[in-house]
Amino acid sequence: MELDWRAPVPSVNILITSLVWRQDHNGFTHQDPGFLDVVTNKSAGVVRIYLPPDANCLLSVADHCLRSRDYVNVIVADKQDHLQYLSMDDAVTHCTKGIGIWDWASTDDSKDPDVVLACAGDIATMESLAAVAILKQHFPDLKIRFVNVVDLFRLQPSTEHPHGLSDRDFDSLFTTDKPVIFNFHSYASLIHKLTYRRTNHDNIHVRGYKEKGNINTPLELAILNQVDRFNLAIDVIDRVPRLSSVGAHVKEWLKGQIIDSINYAHSEGIDRDEIRNWKWPA
Repeated sequence: MELDWRAPVPSVNILITSLVWRQDHNGFTHQDPGFLDVVTNKSAGVVRIYLPPDANCLLSVADHCLRSRDYVNVIVADKQDHLQYLSMDDAVTHCTKGIGIWDWASTDDSKDPDVVLACAGDIATMESLAAVAILKQHFPDLKIRFVNVVDLFRLQPSTEHPHGLSDRDFDSLFTTDKPVIFNFHSYASLIHKLTYRRTNHDNIHVRGYKEKGNINTPLELAILNQVDRFNLAIDVIDRVPRLSSVGAHVKEWLKGQIIDSINYAHSEGIDRDEIRNWKWPA
């Protein structure tokens, strides 16, 4: 008979709320996104990383972590106001799964998608949703699958981490041959590290932090690191074969939006009203 050398102890819960993506006033004094890279190097039996996309998901994740024992839980959630996407019941279900398709933000109608837009992190999620809204407006027949990740270790194979997805489940979400545009809170290389064994890894294109920016508006900082809605929409046009020529005019408009947004931020010190007050279209 084996005996544990000590009783279960409450988990260590690390809540990161000062994000590198909000450098409106004080520049690069906030969270180093590389912290998540360090955590993923630790024992898979101990560490967990959660990136709730909204307040209800944060409540669900926090409740789970505070009840847990013997883990080191890292929760990344911006302390600024954010949009609310899920009801409390839906948030609990989504966070329990750790990863899932948001049907209300998808246009693939449960069919084979043209592209998968995935995201992890609250700001990354908002910009990805804004990109979907743009693509729906200009390409109403484009089949988009929207995947949100709360539990980062769901991306890793089940053989490598207790929370990892089986290859079959991963392929079901991300397909085996379609382009995947993944918008990530931290460094892009971490997603590749977690998914390099997956069938469709060669088609996974990740946007993340690139050490760009100083004191910038939120959208300007996102643009500098290419995690913004306009660059994400351009990524889709570039990687969906049938949009390569028909999407040329929209691509030019998106490039214009990037230039206009940066110029406005430089002249006014804030983002445009339609950016600051953006909401998911009803």
